[in-house]
Amino acid sequence: MKVLRREANLVGAPLRFTGKDIDFSYRFESSRSLGPHNRVCLSTSTTRFEHLPVPLLGEHQAINCGLALSLLDCLKARGYKIDEAKSVEGLAQTKLSGRMELISDNPRILIDGAHNAASIRALIQAIGQHIPYDSMIVIFGCCEDKDITGMLQQLQFGADKVIFTRVNSPRGMHPEDLAQEYTELCGKMCQVAPNLKEALRIAQPAFTTGDLICITGSFYLVGQAKEMFQQQALLPV
Repeated sequence: MKVLRREANLVGAPLRFTGKDIDFSYRFESSRSLGPHNRVCLSTSTTRFEHLPVPLLGEHQAINCGLALSLLDCLKARGYKIDEAKSVEGLAQTKLSGRMELISDNPRILIDGAHNAASIRALIQAIGQHIPYDSMIVIFGCCEDKDITGMLQQLQFGADKVIFTRVNSPRGMHPEDLAQEYTELCGKMCQVAPNLKEALRIAQPAFTTGDLICITGSFYLVGQAKEMFQQQALLPV
């Protein structure tokens, strides 16, 4: 926070924090029509949004939506014409490809582009809140310039089984190196695969009806998964 204030002062930019300088709150609930979801409230002297359902899954996305609404309020305070009804409509229609996105029902496969420790932690928490499952198989790949240790430490708290693979990038981390570090950090067994297709093949025998496969660690890997299933590719037997 000190760094943000210093940089804002250097350029003469006003700095306000949602939830501190701006009255903002959110809560998690479940309803028959929407299922498990978050709702947000934001109130200022010029804007009032009350109990808006957040269409994106996860507590972190509720906070992100609060920030977006706060920005609209700042623009309104500066004289921009902001239609609150349109803002509510826009929020309701918000989609974010590659974030908590189910791309297959049978087997159930979820993709998320989490690529740092904080986003992996948020992903694990969001899955626990929104998606019931018996066991979760995580297929993980990342680039070598990321906080690998931090991500692997968070991964252990949600993954029942981990398969490491390599993303389609020159900076892709070797799955054998990921597996070695994961075992050293967490003391857990894991498997490796040279590519996503092989990782899915390895996951298949361990998968049952109530389980979930989560593909994460890199938007490169998420992109590969989306392309694979958009082409109606099936898990190899």
